[in-house]
Amino acid sequence: MSSRLAVITARGGSKRIPGKNIKEFCGKPIIAYSIEAAIDSRLFDEVMVSTDSEQIAGIAKKYGAKIPFMRSAETAGDFATTAAVIMEVITCYKHVGREFDTVVCIYPTAPFVTADKLREAVERLESSKAVEVRPVVKFSYPPQRGFVANDGYIQMKNPEYRDTRSQDLEPIYHDAGQFYCWNTKKFLDCDGKITSGIAPLFVREMEVQDIDSEEDWRLAELKYSLIKKV
Repeated sequence: MSSRLAVITARGGSKRIPGKNIKEFCGKPIIAYSIEAAIDSRLFDEVMVSTDSEQIAGIAKKYGAKIPFMRSAETAGDFATTAAVIMEVITCYKHVGREFDTVVCIYPTAPFVTADKLREAVERLESSKAVEVRPVVKFSYPPQRGFVANDGYIQMKNPEYRDTRSQDLEPIYHDAGQFYCWNTKKFLDCDGKITSGIAPLFVREMEVQDIDSEEDWRLAELKYSLIKKV
């Protein structure tokens, strides 16, 4: 049976939305949704939070996550990558004799993550030759028909698609920014720089929201509330 680790990445610094990772979202700290989804999935041998903040650590423990070690200053900076954080976590566990076949990184501001989505993603990863499974969502408007601005005017970036019907254009997807499932060995073999072998988990636009501003936050709460009413 595969051993699995869930890592919620939640550093203390957040300039655009102060205290973003533990800010109240529809009644509880937003990080709680990621922790609870991981625990409720019953997939993982360990659900941990990687953080440099004692305050975040305290809240994470309250909702059932483990904090076996604190994040280093190096991986808590503004320019640290998610891959670097995960590499540090894997290394720290290895030093205490624990290794995992599958690692799932869940962002702390991802209230639309559910136990069902995690189970589907992990099953897809472990039943295939994929290196990674990630949730993706289709662009709501075809990027092929987008404009660029130049000298005060706009023009089509790809004029060859000017007369092409939207439904005839190839669908293009973007990262939903919620979680990533990795085969640990393959992740380590390429130092986390994964460019191929990525399998998609398609999600609805209603279940995706970047949260980079207060306006984004309110929109995410509205979407979440509407989903719960359905």
